Amino acid sequence: ATRESAFVHAIASAGVAFAVTRSCAEGSANICGCDTRHKGSPGEGWKWGGCSEDVEFGSTVSREFADARENRPDARSAMNRHNNEAGRTSIIELMHLKCKCHGLSGSCEVKTCWWSQPDFRLIGDYLKDKYDSASEMVVEKHRESRGWVETLRPKYNFFKAPTEKDLVYYENSPNFCEPNPETGSFGTRDRICNVTSHGIDGCDLLCCGRGHNTRTEKRKEKCHCIFHWCCYVRCQECIRVYDVHTCK
Repeated sequence: ATRESAFVHAIASAGVAFAVTRSCAEGSANICGCDTRHKGSPGEGWKWGGCSEDVEFGSTVSREFADARENRPDARSAMNRHNNEAGRTSIIELMHLKCKCHGLSGSCEVKTCWWSQPDFRLIGDYLKDKYDSASEMVVEKHRESRGWVETLRPKYNFFKAPTEKDLVYYENSPNFCEPNPETGSFGTRDRICNVTSHGIDGCDLLCCGRGHNTRTEKRKEKCHCIFHWCCYVRCQECIRVYDVHTCK
C-alpha cells in the first residue's frame, strides 16, 4: 500500500478508460460511438463536428473492470478504489477542445470542433506529479451492520485533505537502493546515472550516496550524412568517445 502502488493503480485504470474511449471514437468498438451530449456553439462562427471522445463511457468500463475486485471492506480496497478513480479523473481534467477549419484556400467556410483526450504521455506526467504529492493516510476501523470496516483518513491534519484527483497511500515505500526479491526491487547498483543532474536520475540520488564509477565507451555512429539526388542518403561512420557513469 505504498505510493508506488497508488501510481500503478491510477495509471492502469486511466489506461483502460483511455483505450476504450479512443476505440469508441475510432469506430473499432461496436458498443459505443462518439459523445453527442455537447450542444450549442463552442465559439463564435464554430459548430460541433468530428467525433467528441466519450470519456464518460470509457470511465464506466474502466470502473467495472478495474474496480471489480476492490469490493472488500478493508483499507487496501478503499485505497485502490480511490486511486483508480483518480486515474480516470485525470483524463477528464486534461480533455481539451480541438478545432479544424475547412474550405478552399483556408477560407474557413466550415469550422468544426470536438472534445479530445490528450496524449497518454501527458496523463502519465500528470499522475507522476500526483505521485510526488501523494497524501499519506492512516487506517481506521469501525463497526457496521456488515461487520468491521476499514476506512482511511489523512495522517496529518495540518495538510490539505486529498481530493478525488489526488493519490493516497498508507505504507512507507521499501528501500529501492538495494536488491529485494520480495518487493521486486533490483537495486541501483550498476545503473547509469547523469553526473550533471540534481534530479532523481543524478548520480547523487540514484546511487544512494554510494558514489559512482566512470568509464569511457567508444560508439560507432553515422556522421557527415549527405543527401544525393535522387533519392538516398550516404553517411560516413565515426567513432565517438563518451563518458559513462554507473552507480557503485
